[in-house]
Amino acid sequence: MAFDALKLAVPGVRGLQPYVPGKPIEELEREYGVKNVIKLASNENPLGPSPKALAAAQAALAEIARYPDGGGYALKRALAAKLGVLPEQITLGNGSNDILEFAARAFVTGQDEVIFSQHAFAVYPIVTRAVDARAVEVPARDWGHDLTAMQTAITPRTRLIFIANPNNPTGTWLRRAALEEFLDKVPANVIVVVDEAYFEYVEESDYPDTVAWLARYPNLICARTFSKIYGLAGLRVGYGISSPAIADILNRVRQPFNVNSVAQAAALAALDDDAHLDKARHANADGMRQLVQGFEQLGLDYIPSAGNFVCVEVGEAGRVYEQLLRAGVIVRPVANYGMPRHLRVTVGLANENQRFLDALKAALGC
Repeated sequence: MAFDALKLAVPGVRGLQPYVPGKPIEELEREYGVKNVIKLASNENPLGPSPKALAAAQAALAEIARYPDGGGYALKRALAAKLGVLPEQITLGNGSNDILEFAARAFVTGQDEVIFSQHAFAVYPIVTRAVDARAVEVPARDWGHDLTAMQTAITPRTRLIFIANPNNPTGTWLRRAALEEFLDKVPANVIVVVDEAYFEYVEESDYPDTVAWLARYPNLICARTFSKIYGLAGLRVGYGISSPAIADILNRVRQPFNVNSVAQAAALAALDDDAHLDKARHANADGMRQLVQGFEQLGLDYIPSAGNFVCVEVGEAGRVYEQLLRAGVIVRPVANYGMPRHLRVTVGLANENQRFLDALKAALGC
């Protein structure tokens, strides 16, 4: 009998497709022969990491022959001090994606259900189906989470709910009162992961800091990352904040040494550079205004965003995306998120934003 790897895979994995990241600059240069490429596709910080983080990473290279601190002692204590929690409430991950996967592996079986919103982060259905659970995608409302519908979708089989705030790719956000009311109604035996990868970018006054709610909601996990505003996407370091009891469970499925020593050193130094975060936050606000004004001048609809990216409706998104690539501008098509007419654009530096807007105008024939 011929070997068939697909038949050997567990049922949930058979129906999965690999996660498709934003196109790398090198790939575009190789495929199209384009030079001077700008990438506004993966929600990276255009300012890069803190100089303190770079220096710490460089210094840590001298010890890479040795395994990292598997418990992340120094980083966990620094995070705990900054967040006002105990070190025992922190779980470190190889990016915050790790935290999402830990939650599914630790709390969900093939007989259970996982709830998430339409147009939400692609990793939620991936980790759900990887553990052979039933994925319950709740229709979005105004491109964001419909918390009333999500609460109605809870059944005795529900074990995990993913909520992105702000949401990727739409940039929509949930206000404090709405999320609090939702959590009040979630049964205690259902784990809720609030994915806050873009937390530090949000400037809305009624945006919730869910870490402050952990004592009230023992079933809550907050997931955050150093990949976005901290500019450490290439080092892959994220973390979860939860009750000590949940953190203990998550750490049972965490792989040893999952966060490398260079990443830990850089993250620790980045936490100590508030000035760099302020600079990145201000640059993002300025860049968002530049993009939004450009869309309005072109007569394009866009989804207001609280992150460092914005979705704009361009009609034939596939064609426009292709023409942008040929102009050396990489953005993110989001048809796989059920948004075939939109492109997601990361806020870049002023010159990058303008180059994108000029290329977009040309692609649209304006």
